[in-house]
Amino acid sequence: MSGARVARPGRRRMRTVSRTVTYLLLAAATILMVAPWVWALSTSFKRSQDVFSPESGIIPAPFSLQAYERIFTETPFGTYAMNSVIVTACVVALNVLFDSCAAYAFAKLRFPGRDVLFWLLMITMMIPMQVNLIPLYRMMVWAHRYFPWFGVDTLAGIIAPGVVQVFGIFLMRQFFMSIPDSMLEAARLDGASEFQILRRIVLPIAAPGLATLTIFTFLGTWNDFLWPLLVSSSESTRTLPVGLALLARKNSVDWPGTMAGAVVSAVPMVIVFLLAQRKFIDGLTAGSTKE
Repeated sequence: MSGARVARPGRRRMRTVSRTVTYLLLAAATILMVAPWVWALSTSFKRSQDVFSPESGIIPAPFSLQAYERIFTETPFGTYAMNSVIVTACVVALNVLFDSCAAYAFAKLRFPGRDVLFWLLMITMMIPMQVNLIPLYRMMVWAHRYFPWFGVDTLAGIIAPGVVQVFGIFLMRQFFMSIPDSMLEAARLDGASEFQILRRIVLPIAAPGLATLTIFTFLGTWNDFLWPLLVSSSESTRTLPVGLALLARKNSVDWPGTMAGAVVSAVPMVIVFLLAQRKFIDGLTAGSTKE
């Protein structure tokens, strides 16, 4: 009995030490993640001459909105933002539509070569995007010759490569496979078509998966830099990441303006995550526990 009494305080001390170390590590990681954003937000409200001044601290003194005024008056920032909204909205909507349809076919329909085709798609996920840039660009150049509204230096050319994503097909297929086949068979016996089953039964059940796909696609498209930089060559087709990069001048960098642009471009991402965070977390944790 005395040994057990001695062991219990020892275990409690070990648990306390373990929790303390865990909290300290989490606090350090949080500081590392938040510090750049705090610096960016603070810099966006400073004057250019105060950014690296020894007297300048985290709190801007004096507080200035010149950087925000500058990016909207001296650059076509509104055009960049509108292009990003159009591109991101189209890519997200088309991804949710086409990825869901393809995932439903791979998960619930039977056709020759289904598994072989699916694994071929999985293999393409191992190919880096940079390897496909030159072939994609040549395709856009060829398409632009016959369809001026499509191809290089067009919003449609920026949107096209992101319309369907293999990761989205894989993600939604995993959600659809958890839906019992008996439920779908009952709907077929009632005369429902495959599209009606997908729209009225499968997609509502897989709402967390749709939210996860939406957020991943939104973040990836909104922050995409390399492909829009390669395809767009005029102010009318550039997106926010490309426009922010152009704020860096030849011999100097407008740090307050660049940080102001970064803060403005981050606002939609924060809003989308806050609106869909519950479904997003449900989608990430789906399947982690068994009943």
